[in-house]
This record gives sequence, structure tokens and C-alpha cells, in this order.
Amino acid sequence: MESKSANLNRKNVLVTGGTGFVGSHLVEQLLRKGATVITTYKSLNPSSYFMTQELDKKTLMAPVDIVEYEKLFDLITKFEIDFIFHLAAQPLVETAYYNPRRTLDSNIRGTINVLESARQYPRIKGVIFASSDKAYGKSKLGEKYIESDPLRGDHPYEVSKSAADLIVSSYFKTYGVPVVTTRFGNIYGEGDLNYSRIIPGIMKSIIDNEDFEIRSDGTYVRDYLYVKDVVQGYLMLAEHIDEMKGEVFNFGSEDTMSVFEVIRVVETSIGKKVPFKILNQVKNEIPYQSLDYNKSRKQLNWEPQNSLLSIAKNILHWYQFRLR
Repeated sequence: MESKSANLNRKNVLVTGGTGFVGSHLVEQLLRKGATVITTYKSLNPSSYFMTQELDKKTLMAPVDIVEYEKLFDLITKFEIDFIFHLAAQPLVETAYYNPRRTLDSNIRGTINVLESARQYPRIKGVIFASSDKAYGKSKLGEKYIESDPLRGDHPYEVSKSAADLIVSSYFKTYGVPVVTTRFGNIYGEGDLNYSRIIPGIMKSIIDNEDFEIRSDGTYVRDYLYVKDVVQGYLMLAEHIDEMKGEVFNFGSEDTMSVFEVIRVVETSIGKKVPFKILNQVKNEIPYQSLDYNKSRKQLNWEPQNSLLSIAKNILHWYQFRLR
């Protein structure tokens, strides 16, 4: 499918969670496409990709929490929003285990507020909703999820994703809200400062000359997807929202690996051993997750352009510059 970048040129685009890891890369690309970008935020990290790229000087910043409907709706109407990329969420499985209320509130009520705003404000041409492979719940070893699989989250984080996805679907089917759902695996790249995640954790351990701590037993399998490939998927959906609204798209990769395999790939890429120790402390995480992305390939002509092997060295250089 040909990309129509002019579709976003001079459009008013709201990115919830736009100051976060993935959101900041999305904001960067939207600005390059000529969009006027508004982003919500609760706090700002001076070390974040958003701030170090000086995106705060190029966007309209709104200190709005998406769980506050009136403030969110006022923001959307004030800036006459055309498109919403809904990325704001509580994104960590471990945090959800210890603080389920906050997770459910942010991930479910926040999503309802975005959808209700889009329902009440018909100017909005499209909502791109960022979900996760966690929405599917557990799968059998070696079995890839397809978009039509049932949503069977068991624990707070997965349930927050399953529930939000069902609510998104209901707003399209009932009210015709032009929304499309995206489901990704583990996203990595420059700017991820959450060192409890595998790729940032490995990079930090290399720089600090410390053993990398594996929270699981090392055998848990995930898809690993580079952040700029993720952003490209978001943009393609927005640019073709009339054809894609109401749909769900998996965005996976050929980098379906265990933690041990990730370590070996990074070692090969950077030419250096990564010492590690196994903690085996994870709670309520799914042992195997991988996404079938044939639908994205066929309907969007999307597939990842980067692999961890080809790009790990560049990512390490970014962390070395930021952490030195």
C-alpha cells in the first residue's frame, strides 16, 4: 500500500503518552510529516528522548491526565483535533501486579475517555489505539496469535488490555467511531529508559560493566520489534483510516526469541560477551508470545525493516552517549 504522507500534513494530531518512549518517536515522525502535534503528559524526564530531541519546543504540551474526561475533551475541542494516537497507559506487567487499581484505571478508563471524546466530537477522522500482545492472554508453545483469537487476559495487566480492546471494538460497532487497534510485542530502541526491560537492561549492564539480571528463567519468548518500525505501522494506519477503521492489526517480527537468544544476538552484534545472572522472580508473566502479522503484510504492505542483529550496536551507542 502506498503511503500518503500528505494526509497528515497540517492536521491537528493528539498523541496521548507522546512524551514516552514510543510516543516520542511517533511525535518526531508526525512533525516531519507536517502535522501540528499536541501531546498529553503527567511528568517530564529531562533525560527522555522527547526532551533530548527538543520535541517539547516543537509541540503543544498539555498537562492532562487521560483519566479526567472533561479535561481531555476540552483539550480535544480546543485544538480541533483531527487524529488521535492513543498510547498513554500504565505499560509494565510488574507494576500492574503491585498496583492493579492504577493500571486498570489508566488502561481502561483512560481508553474509554478517548473513545467517548471521539464519539462526541465528530471532527475526529481517526483514532489509532496502541494495544499489546498481552491482550490475548496465554498461548500454546510455538503457536502465534492471529487477530481473531479470543482475548483471555488472566492477570491485571493482561485484563486491562483485553478489556480495553473489547471496549474499542464496541465503540466502533455501536457508534461508528473510526478506530483501529494495533497489537505489538516487545518494542525496543533509542530512548527506552525503563531498565527493567530486557534491551535497555542489557545495554546498561554493558555500559556499567555489571552482570545483566534476568528476571525470568531466561526461556520466556517474545517478538522483538524496533520502535521506528512500530511508528511506521501507526502512520500507515492513520493515513488509510477510512479503509482500516474497525480492524485489528498485529505487528510482529521475525525476531521471536527467548531472553537467552536476545543476549546471544546482542553479543554477536556488538562483538562482546554479556555476563548475566538468573533471578527467576517474575510473577504472572506469559511464557510464550508471538504474533502472526500476515494481515499487516497483506493489507498494509507493512513489515519490519530492522532486526536486533543489525541495529543493536547503534542502540548501544545511543545508550553510551546518554549514560556516560
